[in-house]
Amino acid sequence: MAEKRTQIAILGAGIFVRSQYIPRLSEISDLVLVKAIWSRTEESARGAVDIARKHFPEVECKWGDEGLEEIIRDESIPAVAVVLAGQTQVDMSLRLLKAGKHVLQEKPAAASTTEIEMALASYNSILANSPGQPIWALAENYRFEPAFVEGKSLLAEIGDMMTVQVIVEGSMNSSNPYFSSSWRRNFSGGFILDMGVHFIAGLRMLVGCEITSVSATTSHVDLNLPPPDIISSAFQLENGCPGVFVMVVSSQSPKACSSLTG
Repeated sequence: MAEKRTQIAILGAGIFVRSQYIPRLSEISDLVLVKAIWSRTEESARGAVDIARKHFPEVECKWGDEGLEEIIRDESIPAVAVVLAGQTQVDMSLRLLKAGKHVLQEKPAAASTTEIEMALASYNSILANSPGQPIWALAENYRFEPAFVEGKSLLAEIGDMMTVQVIVEGSMNSSNPYFSSSWRRNFSGGFILDMGVHFIAGLRMLVGCEITSVSATTSHVDLNLPPPDIISSAFQLENGCPGVFVMVVSSQSPKACSSLTG
């Protein structure tokens, strides 16, 4: 009998793949079949595959340039999840898209606005020349969190927005599994960018429009973390509404709050 589930590959075999992707994909195993997991090294790939085989017994282990090429050439794999270091995700996603694969890429989308603008231009070129119209999607979950979805539905009752405030106090310390993540420590923006994208995605989803201008100052207080670890910014939305976004990466009393005045 022909396989009716969508066969996918995962590029990446780190903490997030092992602790989140594999368990979540197992919950929809009636729809999705993980056919292959790839990593730069055989050891890393095999570690993730050993976990995945509890749910996907026939998952294949791929590594290195040869393994990547095998995934790209495999026509039975129409879609790939890219769960790699932030420095390499965009290039890998574009390579897969050019091969006609649909791509779900982890955040941050890119290291800078310049990089993502160039990547989007390349993607649009791919779409113009590809009959398959490969989809490039960002795996940002806050857009689908029940609290944000409910919040957005309630905003219509408030009236016109006058101000927006988002204040985040994170808890990044040595007890966090991502504290020693090398790519995050060598990534421009550090944990501010890695963690902050969630709350900006939630903000954009709630207000229903884009941010048009930003003015920000940053500082570095916790020397155990890469700089910067604090950001304070003022922004304006395209509807004219002003707002404030403040984030502290490491706080003794972690919390997050958003407020809209209308």
